Amino acid sequence: METTTLKISGMTCMGCVNSVTRVLKATPGVADARVTLDPAQATVQYDATKATPAQLMRAVEEAGYDAE
Repeated sequence: METTTLKISGMTCMGCVNSVTRVLKATPGVADARVTLDPAQATVQYDATKATPAQLMRAVEEAGYDAE
């Protein structure tokens, strides 16, 4: 398992946190995702053979938030 931390902007409430958590956990290869509002970030554990940080960022962006 690999772990990466993504900075996420555009989240304003716990509903946003829940949305980002949901899309990350639905990404193939993700074992766990911990999303916080302050600081606005996601710490994601994933299988590097099934997911990449770029795919994780794309999932967040498709949900309407910015990730880096």
